[in-house]
Amino acid sequence: MLLRTTLAALCCAAFSLAASAADSLPASVQAALKANKLPADGLSVAIVALNDGKPVLQYQAERPVNPASTMKLVTTYSALGLLGPAWQWQTDLLSDAQPVNGVLNGNLYLRGSGDPKLTIERVWQWLRDLKAAGVTDIKGKLVLDRSLFMLPPDSGFDDDGNGAERPFMVDPDAALTNFKSIRLLIDSTGDRVRLTAEPPLPEVRVSNELAIGRSGNCEAWSQRVNQRLGQMNNLQITLQLAGEVPAGCRVERYVAVMNAQTYTAALVRQLWRELGGQGIAGWSEGATPASALVLASTKSQDVANTIRDINKYSNNMMARQLFLTLGAQSQESGDTPTRAATAIKSWLGQQGLRFDELTLENGSGLSRHERISSAHLAQLLVSANRSRFAAEFISSLPIVAIDGTMRKRLKRDDIAAHIKTGTLKDVKAVAGYVRDADGVDWAVVAIANHPRAPQYAPVLDEILRWIANAPTSELAALRATR
Repeated sequence: MLLRTTLAALCCAAFSLAASAADSLPASVQAALKANKLPADGLSVAIVALNDGKPVLQYQAERPVNPASTMKLVTTYSALGLLGPAWQWQTDLLSDAQPVNGVLNGNLYLRGSGDPKLTIERVWQWLRDLKAAGVTDIKGKLVLDRSLFMLPPDSGFDDDGNGAERPFMVDPDAALTNFKSIRLLIDSTGDRVRLTAEPPLPEVRVSNELAIGRSGNCEAWSQRVNQRLGQMNNLQITLQLAGEVPAGCRVERYVAVMNAQTYTAALVRQLWRELGGQGIAGWSEGATPASALVLASTKSQDVANTIRDINKYSNNMMARQLFLTLGAQSQESGDTPTRAATAIKSWLGQQGLRFDELTLENGSGLSRHERISSAHLAQLLVSANRSRFAAEFISSLPIVAIDGTMRKRLKRDDIAAHIKTGTLKDVKAVAGYVRDADGVDWAVVAIANHPRAPQYAPVLDEILRWIANAPTSELAALRATR
């Protein structure tokens, strides 16, 4: 009987403690939790003053949590410091022979740099530059040098059985081009559905099993369309679209096909043929000879623009390429992800940011294992705001109700904020900068780790709304009461 009474007392005490902790949240946030029938225990919140870096509200902020894509803030801020905003990736085409009368009697080496955005347009221009360098006929093979990134086995992300052909699931690779994707153009404005693939790779056979439907709108065109990606043989895959598309639509879809090296080889050979180039009998993988001569190079956009793509649109593949680049450019030891994580933690430590719980797997947040506390992520935001690269970092974040992943959120509210979002199974997150009613900016991090995480979205929005509508004095007064 005594044991039962003691257990009951402990349970009541724990419940009372949780309830009192939840009371530290603003009333409107508590109301949002109640309206959505969500437990406050699923939340981790940190609000920090930018002027002195001191917290004004912390709720379970010291707890290590999965941040989902808000982890990109760690990677992109570190990239500004480690590489610099003007740093660029350079990818080279080289050969072990000099062209003679337009003929290259040797192999063509593509030395991968880990460029996160080596698009089809840039590859086309790059090959034009190769022709301008005097090459029209390549007698040797295309050799892909992917050695820059040393990756552990099974380093891909398990997305609970969902399709690996989705572009955001593309794995990183030193020789990745065009997100290894095919752009499908679907046109139902005529008497039948036209399906066109760009680029038209011989290695990808597109099967059109689409018909014009009787109803529907173009924004929801994919609801009645099924996609199937399969291997026909060792040389060709098939991509089938079947179902109905509403009449009068011109829409598109991007599909990731093949592995990175097969795709890059196929793209280079196809564009070379389209440019009138001859040769390239086949392709293989290998190291670039030390004596190889550079024939043509392509440079990426700079880091400042790269982190804008990453943070505005939460581009996982680009974030992972950037993360690995930090490892490849470092002097640390281990495989490339390990070197990247070590380099980032070391640089953060030099900025006074020592986060013992920080766990980095790929730097994108597309991970079940990455961890950071809300308090420390808020400290990072304060540090970034004070850094020499504050303008580049802050402008890379989505503007609430205007662009990026925040384009459709809080559109009815007059909120001035730059907010990075994060979404993963069991995770919903926001992190960034919000301006209060008096025009003072605050760093905010709010992360839900809970099986019902998607339902926390209105709660996270309410946290942003509450800060935006509060006068500075109300926020500053929290220090004395929390």
